This record gives sequence, structure tokens and C-alpha cells, in this order.
Amino acid sequence: MPRTKRRAPSSTNNHSSSDNPPSNPEDMPRHPSKRLRQTTSSRRHTKAEDGTNSTFSQKRCISWFREYTTADDPDTLGPEGMEKFCEDIGVEPENVVMLVLAYKMNARQMGFFTMAEWLKGLSELHCDTIAKVQQKLDYLRNLLNDQNVFKGIYKYAYDFARDKDQRSMDMETARVMLQLLLGRNWPLFSQFAKFLDQSKYKVINKDQWCNILEFSRTISDDLSNYDLDGAWPVMLDEFVEWLKAQQQGESTSQMDTRNS
Repeated sequence: MPRTKRRAPSSTNNHSSSDNPPSNPEDMPRHPSKRLRQTTSSRRHTKAEDGTNSTFSQKRCISWFREYTTADDPDTLGPEGMEKFCEDIGVEPENVVMLVLAYKMNARQMGFFTMAEWLKGLSELHCDTIAKVQQKLDYLRNLLNDQNVFKGIYKYAYDFARDKDQRSMDMETARVMLQLLLGRNWPLFSQFAKFLDQSKYKVINKDQWCNILEFSRTISDDLSNYDLDGAWPVMLDEFVEWLKAQQQGESTSQMDTRNS
């Protein structure tokens, strides 16, 4: 679990964001927050309010937002409110669909939505009730299947998830986010994760982050089209050398076994 992140100081209402990857490939890092223990009927919309056939109402959307904020900061939905929001729409906070929703809102900081971000994203989605968001979940997940949209979400995730006090993303968070975004579709991800575990790297910078996606999309699983003289970051050169050494060692071990 990534270490506790402090909310980045700002004059506006902007918002802040394991050694082992999450067991669920759709899981994001969990935010430090207390689980709300009580669900009161006053915080839930009635069936009439949740009607999915009604037109979008900004007033209703704002009223809904305020159900997740506090009197001290009514224009910012924080970690406790995020837990409650996720509970209401039936999605775990660490699920990848929450990253896509944050992308639609252009949310700045993991674990927080400002009023402006909430209205931007939900106005575009025409959602002002729990039921309407629930009906959009499959649409949001399917956005990950569009290569251009996925690339935008992937690049967005770097600044969204990193500690705003640091220029680079700590390795613990990076591994979780890479698992979330690439773990299901990149055949070499498990080897890359193992390489990161054994490497000297403690952080990943944005150039490395973006090139990891490009590498996963363009380099064949057998590395036959990888050019060591290309413009890849040193990290990826080292990964290729490490993986070839691993594969050579496995091949030698198999030959020794057959000959023994």
C-alpha cells in the first residue's frame, strides 16, 4: 500500500493521492481514510431522485456532491466522502473505473474531488444521481479499450497518483498503478515487475513512465525488435538485458536437466 500522501497545499480547492501488486488487477492504491460505519437514509437518494430518465440538473448534482463533503470544506470531497461515494455506486475505491472517472473529471489529486471537477465530469456524463453513474460504469470501463483514450488515461495517471511534493512517482505507487493499467494486457508485465523489485530504482520519472507504455505496445514478447541503440530510457535497456539473461539462464538450466 502506498504511504500516506499529504494533500498538496494550494490556494484553490485542488486535491492530493506494495511491494506486492494488488490481488485485484483493477485495484488502485487505497487512500488513508476511515471507513464510514453508518449509512443513513438521509444520505441516500430516493428512487424518484435516482430516476435515470430525468434530464441533467446542475442543482441536483451540486446537492448530491454536498452529501459527501463536510461543513468545514463544502467544496471538496475528501477521502471519507470518497469512500461513501464508492459505497453508494457499488464500486471499490481501488477499482480502475474510479481512475477513469477521475480522468473524466480531470481531478488533480487522488482521493479528492473539488466541486468544479465533479461538475465538469458529471455534466459531461449527464449524471446527477447514483443510478445514472451506475449506468455509466460499463461505458467508463470500455474507454480503456480505445487505444488513444487509454494513452490519455495512462499519462494522466502519473500526475494524478504521484506525491505532489515530488517530481517523480515513488516505486511503490508506480508498481501498483502499472499493475492496474498494464497488468492484464502486457505479457511481459510480470517479468518487468520482478525486474523493478530487483533493480536500483526507487522512483519512476515521467519520461520513463510514458516509455514503459510505448515499450509494452511496440516491442514483441521475444524482444526481437528491440534496438539497444534506440532512444529508450536506460531503465528499459537494463530490463531487456536482465530479461535476456534470465531467459538464457532458464535455457541453460533446461539443457543441463536434459543432459543429466
